[in-house]
Amino acid sequence: MIAQLAAPLDSRLGTEVQKRPAVARPKKGGDGDGGLIEALRHGEPDAAEQLIATYGARAYRLAIRITGNGQDAEEVVQDALWAVVRKIDTFRGDAAFGSWLYRIVANAAYAKVRRSRRTDLSLDEVLPAFDEQGRHVEFMADWSPCVDDPGVQAELRTALTSAIDDLPAAYRAALVLRDVEGLSHLEIAQALSISLANAKSRVHRARLFVRKRLDAMNVPSQIA
Repeated sequence: MIAQLAAPLDSRLGTEVQKRPAVARPKKGGDGDGGLIEALRHGEPDAAEQLIATYGARAYRLAIRITGNGQDAEEVVQDALWAVVRKIDTFRGDAAFGSWLYRIVANAAYAKVRRSRRTDLSLDEVLPAFDEQGRHVEFMADWSPCVDDPGVQAELRTALTSAIDDLPAAYRAALVLRDVEGLSHLEIAQALSISLANAKSRVHRARLFVRKRLDAMNVPSQIA
């Protein structure tokens, strides 16, 4: 997948490099994404390769979870990474570079979904019920102790993927950024252009949804 992304992006970046004057820059080290950002800003020949190597797989994981389609996700990542190249001079460092990039990927993926026939379901219809104090009022099995059992791992993985795919796009994005990419709630809020409270709510509600789906599927099946 990364190789497929590299060719069109390298081609696009080549055109961009020709538009930018060659500017010498000091070598940096140990600066996180600083070196990548400078390479992009100066249109260096290997900048696209660096961008794809660093963020290509992560961007694809987010895009595939939002779009639910491999081909759409690849198109989203190509367009999003090209947008990063074109818009790099607008990056001011107010948020982490990764959060800024994820926002571009998410927006591109949402646009792709809006152009498709996918319709988001209502989480209120499938989330567990709560009482006035916000406590669960229905039993939910704790399947987590069995996740290391080889006998249920494949079943759990399939059910988990299905449950995540059934989430509305906005909630899938928040869950993937939190539980797959390891972003903080603040970074998720920045990446998705939402409030911190909204980011926390989306992650929490997405986890509850997934947990209830797994419970409904009796995964793992040995758990009562």
